[in-house]
Amino acid sequence: MRVDVVTAVHAAYAGYLPAAWDSLHQQRHPHWTWRVQIDGPPGEIRETLTACGAADDGRVRIGAHGTQEGPGVARNIALGECTAPLVQNLDADDELEPDALAALSGALTAHPTAGYAVGHARDLHADGTLRTARLAVPAGPLARGALAIAWASAFPDHTLPPVHPAGVMWRRNLLLTIGGWAALRGVEDTATLIAGSALATGILLDLPTLRYRRHDAQRSRRSGNFSGGGVNICSSGSAPPSSPPGPRGRNDDQRHSGGQAVRRTGGQAVGLTRRSRFASDFSSIVSGTTGQLTRAFHFSDTALQSQ
Repeated sequence: MRVDVVTAVHAAYAGYLPAAWDSLHQQRHPHWTWRVQIDGPPGEIRETLTACGAADDGRVRIGAHGTQEGPGVARNIALGECTAPLVQNLDADDELEPDALAALSGALTAHPTAGYAVGHARDLHADGTLRTARLAVPAGPLARGALAIAWASAFPDHTLPPVHPAGVMWRRNLLLTIGGWAALRGVEDTATLIAGSALATGILLDLPTLRYRRHDAQRSRRSGNFSGGGVNICSSGSAPPSSPPGPRGRNDDQRHSGGQAVRRTGGQAVGLTRRSRFASDFSSIVSGTTGQLTRAFHFSDTALQSQ
């Protein structure tokens, strides 16, 4: 099946694009289009894509929207241009393994009722070494809601989702059904994975498909003073805004662990990792919510096979 590969990129990441492009060139699956969406000033990025030869390749589409809106918005703009039945995310600073598109699209072809497929992610370090992280869930079919439940059950010792959200291949109609990538700062791909996996079954492959680059400029490693809009609106079972914050878990050894978000509670600003915050809030309601989602928005097998 055809695959649209979506990459959101801003100027600071322009230098990583030739490696991402090279990883696409090495794909054994021939039927792909690379949709690069430039987030912010396009000059340096266009020059880089021209210099590495990507801009002259007929399989590459380059879009730009002028302002810098963040990766979620940029990906969704590119998603609006996608026509292939499958959509693969590729962050600008990451690389795909040579068999990634073939393996993931093959899994979705073999399992027509699955809405997404994902494999291992290997950390790519500055010296070129690759390190594989152990999967938190067994390879094979993933039931609806399984990732959310596994994630919540591991909290607070582990705040990362059970599989790497940056390497997911989606059926385009499922990705559109959940509204594309989520508007959650710093956890766009994680929130999208949890929402999509609540609506549809998936496939986890027991092989690496993504090389996740480790570097100091990663967005997920930055700290900031983003408050998320001020005082929390409480979910069922969470503390009221005037209550003092409870303890939050964090594993500092985990990779791509996220920068600091700020929670305003009773006038106090409490620093939390973005992923920890999202995981903690989600874990309090995940069991009931997953059941409600799958009953109310059951993503039918017929819908998945309609393309």
